[in-house]
Amino acid sequence: MEPIEQIKATLAKNSVVLFMKGSPDFPQCGFSMKTVQALRECDVEFGFVDVLAQPEMRQNLPLYSNWPTFPQVFINGELVGGCDIVLQLHESGELEKMTKKTAVI
Repeated sequence: MEPIEQIKATLAKNSVVLFMKGSPDFPQCGFSMKTVQALRECDVEFGFVDVLAQPEMRQNLPLYSNWPTFPQVFINGELVGGCDIVLQLHESGELEKMTKKTAVI
């Protein structure tokens, strides 16, 4: 499967997706770790893609999302943003509201 098609399939399969460095249990950067913590505190299930293990995703996701850095969070197929935006949304309570509106899989 082509990388862009793989990205689209991942977004279609998961209401909340985190493209990150490492995994939720073993994040490989501090920004990914903070983003995982924010999502977990919202008590939401989320899919993830380890962009370090999938270089084609790491290369193509910024082209798809028009966002240059990782992590990247998508909710219902729409880019929310990276770590700073996710943390701001979490602190304001908006992230929890956004994740509660996700479709049930």
